[in-house]
Amino acid sequence: MPKYIGGSDAFRDFIASNLRYPQAALEANVEGSVIVEYDIHDNGIVQNPRIIKGIGHGCDAEAMRVVGLLRFEKVTNRGVRVKVTTKTTINFVLPGVKINYAVSEESKPQTGGNQPAQESPDKVVYEYTIKF
Repeated sequence: MPKYIGGSDAFRDFIASNLRYPQAALEANVEGSVIVEYDIHDNGIVQNPRIIKGIGHGCDAEAMRVVGLLRFEKVTNRGVRVKVTTKTTINFVLPGVKINYAVSEESKPQTGGNQPAQESPDKVVYEYTIKF
């Protein structure tokens, strides 16, 4: 089987860094997985990518573009050059919206009877992150 130069972590990093979410898919709020089947020739170059399962809205074309950029190590089987057909699943996940905010409560001076006001140095801070 052909191996991606750098291993599986480098393979995932390459796809993540080169994948651009299509504008049409963003506007239509489309998420899902695209399965691309492709041939890896003996020299490690990807050729003939085709969609096995698509989601449309430009995601299929983007998945094929990114797969076409892949380069693998040279493929041989017992010294004979071979062509291998394989599949890759590319996930399209909408970027989440995060809202961060903090609420702080400062302690008010405490008074009691004839005692002078005492200030408490305690300050309480609550931080929240909401992801949609």
